[in-house]
Amino acid sequence: MRKLLGFLKDYKKESVIAPLFKMLEAMFDLLVPLVVASIINKGIRYGDKTYIYQMCGVLILLAAVGLTCALCAQYFAAKAAVGFAAKLRRALFAHIQKLSYTELDTQGTSALMNRLTSDVNQLQNGVNMALRLLLRSPFIVFGAMIMAFMVNAQAACVFVVVIPILFVIVFGIIYATLPLYRRVQDRLDQVLRRTRENLSGVRVIRAFHREDEEIENFRADNEVLKKEQMFVGKISALMNPLTYVVINLGVIALLSNGGVKVSVGAMEQGDVVALLDYMSQILVELVKLANTIVLLTRALASGRRVAGVLEVQSSMEFPAQGVGDIQMDDQEEIIGFSHVDLVYAGAGDKSLEDVTFSIKKGQTVGIIGGTGSGKSSLVHLIPRFYDATAGEVRLAGKNVKEYRKDELRSLVGMVMQKAVLFKGTIRENLLWGNMDATEEDLWKALETAQAKEIVEGKADGLEEMIEQGGRNLSGGQRQRLAIARTLVGAHEVLILDDSSSALDYATDANLRRAIAGLDPKPTVLIVSQRAASILYADLIIVMDDGKVVGQGTHEELLCNCPVYKEIYESQFGSSQQKKGR
Repeated sequence: MRKLLGFLKDYKKESVIAPLFKMLEAMFDLLVPLVVASIINKGIRYGDKTYIYQMCGVLILLAAVGLTCALCAQYFAAKAAVGFAAKLRRALFAHIQKLSYTELDTQGTSALMNRLTSDVNQLQNGVNMALRLLLRSPFIVFGAMIMAFMVNAQAACVFVVVIPILFVIVFGIIYATLPLYRRVQDRLDQVLRRTRENLSGVRVIRAFHREDEEIENFRADNEVLKKEQMFVGKISALMNPLTYVVINLGVIALLSNGGVKVSVGAMEQGDVVALLDYMSQILVELVKLANTIVLLTRALASGRRVAGVLEVQSSMEFPAQGVGDIQMDDQEEIIGFSHVDLVYAGAGDKSLEDVTFSIKKGQTVGIIGGTGSGKSSLVHLIPRFYDATAGEVRLAGKNVKEYRKDELRSLVGMVMQKAVLFKGTIRENLLWGNMDATEEDLWKALETAQAKEIVEGKADGLEEMIEQGGRNLSGGQRQRLAIARTLVGAHEVLILDDSSSALDYATDANLRRAIAGLDPKPTVLIVSQRAASILYADLIIVMDDGKVVGQGTHEELLCNCPVYKEIYESQFGSSQQKKGR
């Protein structure tokens, strides 16, 4: 939590001025009952209208000055709170961007989204209320008690009894609800996770007609969240009635005691009114304080969660120096795996085991295997999205851990399984590959990726807007534009991770021929479950259950690799049967 307070360091002035103005406002509020008592004791009692008008003018002046102080306090508190939240949100987003895939997998997307939005907003509200009311309310409470003793010390003894009881109630409820609000926020994470999964997978849910089941699952999670919120809400709701009971008992004691004193002439009527005003101020301020504490309790729970993310350190460190310039032409081996194992965080079994192979510069390599065989896990080690838990992954003769991040990203270009495009123009999306790319570079990449016709068919060409997630494009169009975006970077190594699954066979074949004809020719790794996509690769690596079970050309593997032969015959045999029908 102390780390979070550091984001307020640029708003020290505002963080001091806001409470000071609130204290000034409180001081003027504490003077009001004395002025009212004076009006009753001197003006009304003796019928002195001039005095009454003068004191009313004083009340108006106090109100005007108090309002000015309140507005100033609100302005500086809001400025500090909004600035704090903006800095924290930027820092949190930047920190998340630095985390490796391992930490992102462990934390979860929905939880991180909740930290960036709901939790930061809770902290912003907490800072705002703390600067405005956290000092003002206790100041009013104790100030009212002191002023009451100045009015009548004997009658003010009621305040000495009431105030400690009120503080026990307030802080007792705070102590009880603090861990409960933390549980509520955790439940909210679960609801958000389920919501995100349902929205992203809505087509799959409808395809399998699982709407009713998902609605019921969401209802169950939401019901648990509701019960948690209602339980903690009931405890928090006790604060107002309990404080009202104590305050009203204090008022009764003041009236009964003050009435007796007024009747015997030991106390004036205006003093009784002033004491009641101070008791009312205490009531109002404690209600404010109670609500502030509830808000701060939630903010503290959110703060711990945000701090927890900021404390997560990436398990992947990149060197500051790197390897410098590499003469790729001099390298016989461009990619090498030596007895590589991979175990994902939290997983018991190895996703890759004893993987060893070597790829020469300029080769086209196909990687094939069944679902879950480790194909994507293997290629993710090359750009170092994950680190091997054993063995060594080499790029241009150097361990990938020796490269700086920018060196790796410039050497290795990767098109993911899921084609993700961002809201913006086609040009803006393509420039992700290389911000310095020329118009000619963009159109060349589009032509190679078989996406030129897509752009030419748009009214605005490269300036055509792509909606969030590319939802105004078909699956095949998204894949081709994603491939073009990577090709703009002109990388030495190009990895296509099952990135042409939505393309027809003719377009897929044209894409592979166009990539093979690039000058200079990159080293291409094609991950696919289609045997047709890798038939003519220089080297085919066959994966099964995280192990390399075959390496060689298509003809060699048909002879000596049963797994590859089974995949090939299952696909081409099925096609031939269909033609026969």
